[in-house]
Amino acid sequence: MKKKYDVIVVGGGHAGVEAACASARIGAKTALISHKKDKIGEMSCNPAIGGLGKGHLVREIDALDGIMGLAIDDSGIQFRMLNMSRGPAVRGPRAQADRNLYKNSIQKIIKNQKNLKIIEGSVEDLLIRDNRVYGVLTENTGEIFSESMVLTTGTFLRGLIRIGTKNYPAGRLGDKSSVNLAKTIESIGFSIGRLKTGTPPRILKKSINFNELQKQLGDKIPKPFSFINKNIHIKQIPCYITYTNKISHKIVSDNIHLSPMYSGQIESMGARYCPSIEDKIKKFASKTQHQIFLEPEGLNSEIIYPNGISTSLPEDVQASFVHSIKGLENAHILKPGYAIEYDYVNPLEIKHSLETKKIKNLFFAGQINGTTGYEEAAAQGLVAGINAAIKLTSRSSFIVDRSEGYIGVLIDDLVTKGTKEPYRMFTSRSEYRLTLRADNADQRLTPLGMQIGCISTKRKMIFKNKLKQLQEGFSLVKKYSISPNKLEKNGIMINHDGKKRSAFDLLSFENVSFNDVNNIWPETKIIKDDIREQIEIETQYAGYLDRQREDIIDFKREEELTLPKNLDYKTIGSLSNEIVEKLTLVRPPTLGAASRISGVTPAAIIALLRYVKKQKNYRAA
Repeated sequence: MKKKYDVIVVGGGHAGVEAACASARIGAKTALISHKKDKIGEMSCNPAIGGLGKGHLVREIDALDGIMGLAIDDSGIQFRMLNMSRGPAVRGPRAQADRNLYKNSIQKIIKNQKNLKIIEGSVEDLLIRDNRVYGVLTENTGEIFSESMVLTTGTFLRGLIRIGTKNYPAGRLGDKSSVNLAKTIESIGFSIGRLKTGTPPRILKKSINFNELQKQLGDKIPKPFSFINKNIHIKQIPCYITYTNKISHKIVSDNIHLSPMYSGQIESMGARYCPSIEDKIKKFASKTQHQIFLEPEGLNSEIIYPNGISTSLPEDVQASFVHSIKGLENAHILKPGYAIEYDYVNPLEIKHSLETKKIKNLFFAGQINGTTGYEEAAAQGLVAGINAAIKLTSRSSFIVDRSEGYIGVLIDDLVTKGTKEPYRMFTSRSEYRLTLRADNADQRLTPLGMQIGCISTKRKMIFKNKLKQLQEGFSLVKKYSISPNKLEKNGIMINHDGKKRSAFDLLSFENVSFNDVNNIWPETKIIKDDIREQIEIETQYAGYLDRQREDIIDFKREEELTLPKNLDYKTIGSLSNEIVEKLTLVRPPTLGAASRISGVTPAAIIALLRYVKKQKNYRAA
C-alpha cells in the first residue's frame, strides 16, 4: 500500500516543526520526516530564543499559532526584555532555554498535533515528474508520496565540520550530512552556494570560577513570549559575564593561520553579525577585549555555553585562549568549537509563498534559503507549511506583507534581493518599526491567521477577549476629559491654554502616568495591566503612528500594482540589460517588490509603472 500524505515536511529542526504543525492545523494530512525522532526540536547552536528583531519574529510566529513561543515559555530559565531604555518598537524579548525542556516541549506539542505523523528516516531523493514534486525516497522506508512538500534541511546539505586542519562530513556534531539530497537539488538546476556558521566550545560548569565574574540577572517578572500565557513557572537562574583580554587576543593572532577561515580552507561567507573570535580579533584589532556571556544549558545541566567565542581553531589553541580568560583559567572543555559549511539555494529561486519557481508544490524554508538563526527558520517554516497545505485548495497563497510583520520583511528581503551571506533579522530592516512592535503582533497577525484557518479555538477566544478589552479601554480613556486648571488642582502641570484634554491625550505627556489617570478617574482602574501597556504605547506615539499608517496606505497603493507573470521585460525599451536580467530572474509579483530588488533604479520603476499601466489601459479599452 502506498504511503500517501497531503504534505511532507523534511527535517525536524525549527523550520520543520513549525511547517509540519502549521500544515496540520490547516487540516492537511501531514508527515514530518526526520533523521532521528529524539533529535526533533533540538537547539543545535546557542540555548536561547529571541533578541532584537528575532524576538519580534517569535511573537509573530505565536500570533499565527506557531509553537516556538509556547516551547520557550515552557523552558525559559532567564527572560530579559532587551532595549528597555529605548522605545517599545525596538524592545526585543529574549530568553535562555533549558535545552532538554525546550526539546521536550516541542516533542510534546507535535505528538499531540492532530493530522501529523512523525517518520524517522533519511530522505535520499525527491520524486519529481513534469516539474512537480510528488514524494520522497527514504533510506529506510522507501517511497513516500505527497501532494506538496516543505524542505527544511538546515546545515545538513553537504555539511562539513572544520576544526583546525581537520574536517569531516556532518550535518551537525554527531549527525551525518545529506549528500544525495544535495546532489538532487543541484541536478534540478537550482543556483547553489555555500555558507558557514560556527559554534563555541562547551565548558564544564564546575570548572569555572564564577566568584570572579559579573552576574547577569533576568527580569524580576518574566514576560512570556506567547500571547496565550500569563506567567512563567520555570525557575529563573543567572548568567555570567567575562571578557577576552590582550593575552587571549595574542594567542588567537599567533595561531590564526591554523584557522580554516584564514588558511584558505573555508571560502564561504559566515554570519556578519555573529562573527567568530578569529574575525573579531582580526577585524577589530584596536579592541582590547570582547564580551562573553556564560550561558547555562539547563537547570540541571553541567554544560556552559560561552556565547561570544565561536571558533574553528585547533582544539589545543582553543584550550589555550579559553584558559587565558578571567574565571576560565581551569575550564574543562567538553566539546570543541567548530565551523560548519553547508549548501544553500539562492532565495531568488523562490516565490513570496516560499514555493520554488522551478518545481511546483516544492517549498523551501530555513537555512536552505540563506538565513541564520532559529527564529528566522521558524518564521519561514510557518509560512511554508501554511502555503504547502493551502496549495491543495483553491485559496490564494498566504503572504505576510512587509507592512504587516517582520515575517513579511524577512521573506520579501530574501526573494527580492537574494543573499550571499547568512541573513539575520534586525528591527532596522523594516520601514515601519513603530507599527511592527513585539507587543502588538497578535493584533496585526492573528486576524490573518483566523481567515486562513490556522488558529486554534482557544487562541481565538483569548484574542477576541483581549480585543474587546482593548476597545473598552480605549473608549474609557477617551471618554473622560479635564481642563488644565482642574488638572493643576490634582498636582499635574501642563499648558494653561484652557483646552480640555481626554485621559488618552494626557497620557502622551511625560509627567502624566496611568496612576495619575486612575487617581483623577477611579473608573479607569478596571483597565488591566497588559491593556494599559497598549494604551500607553499608542498615546506616546499617536502622531507618529498616524503618519506611519498613512505611509503604509501609500506603500500599499504601489505594492498592490500587480505585474503580469509572463511580462517580457525586454519589451520595455528604457531598461538596461542588467535590470532586465534581474527582473526576469526574480519575477517580482508587484511593483513594490520590483522596487526593492538590489540594482533596480527609481527610473526603471517609473518606466515599469508606465508600461504596465499602459498595457492594462489598452486591455481595458
